[in-house]
Amino acid sequence: MRISCPFCGERDHSEFTYGGDASVTFPELDASLEEWNDAVYIRSNPKGVLREKWHHSGGCRIWLVLERDTLTHSISQVEPARLTISELVK
Repeated sequence: MRISCPFCGERDHSEFTYGGDASVTFPELDASLEEWNDAVYIRSNPKGVLREKWHHSGGCRIWLVLERDTLTHSISQVEPARLTISELVK
């Protein structure tokens, strides 16, 4: 699988570390243990296009969000996980 990093260009997936489902929302810090357990460990594992977090650990060390089809491994979108400073000050 090849991933096109927006900063480094196309690279082999071995340069990246999977960071989990990007669609998970975490509860408030004072939420119950059951809510935290569900947020951290419970996943539905659907097939098809998912948003995932990947860390370019062997390159620019930026966290990315990919839209990847889990059946074909085709990647339809790659973007930085956080806004850049120029986007924050708009």
